[in-house]
Amino acid sequence: MTARRPIRVRQAHSEWVTDRLSERDRALVASVGRLRLATSDQLERLHFAGLADGTRSRIRRRVLARLVEWRVLMTLDRRIGGVRAGSAGLVFALDTVGQHLINLSGQASRRPRQPSIALLGHSLTISELFVTLVERSHRNSFIVSNYVTEPACWWPLPVGGWLKPDAYLKLTTTAVADHWWLEIDKDTEHLPTIRRKLTTYLDYAESGGLGPDDVLPRVLVTVPGEQRRAAVASIIARLPNAARMLHVVTEPQAAQFLTTKLQE
Repeated sequence: MTARRPIRVRQAHSEWVTDRLSERDRALVASVGRLRLATSDQLERLHFAGLADGTRSRIRRRVLARLVEWRVLMTLDRRIGGVRAGSAGLVFALDTVGQHLINLSGQASRRPRQPSIALLGHSLTISELFVTLVERSHRNSFIVSNYVTEPACWWPLPVGGWLKPDAYLKLTTTAVADHWWLEIDKDTEHLPTIRRKLTTYLDYAESGGLGPDDVLPRVLVTVPGEQRRAAVASIIARLPNAARMLHVVTEPQAAQFLTTKLQE
């Protein structure tokens, strides 16, 4: 028996789907709920990596198509790499049933709007860092204990307002735990805006503020290229007491940087 794709999702359909979800299906829902947006390739690397090369992509396509048909996941109108990218370029978000499952777990979820190209690139950079860290954790002795995207990762300030990182992550080994707030800079904001953001973090640290687990996370800014990295590094160098808390790397270097810091 298969479920026909409903126009409106009713409780009976959600229950029908929930009874038929596999462990991998539920893990896929959790990943998309955590990241908000993820490409087909990213989900394949997270949840189908253990399959043989010859069958991995075919099974991924079949599973994701079924979850879309059941209204667990939805695909965005935009593809990464355009139409020629095929199914590998599809971008997934939670559909109504997936949102229902996430809400039952105690997390908040809402139906996403179609993002602009800039917002899509920003969100998928956040997702890519998570996927890369998980892949590295399989080869190294650490765990991605937590990875929370905005707005759930925002942190209240004692004077009102919020610290608004793009993500929070916690990496752990048997000996240590590293906490980080992430700022994903796509070279779209003016440098004075970046300076104000970083100053807010330093002011919060100076006030004795703490973050998740009563630990003050360090801040990692990721940027698209070396020229932008040098510009942001120059800002950090001129801020007082910033060297220990604020760091900047290019996007391809981010996972390696975090892994190295964990081992220091």
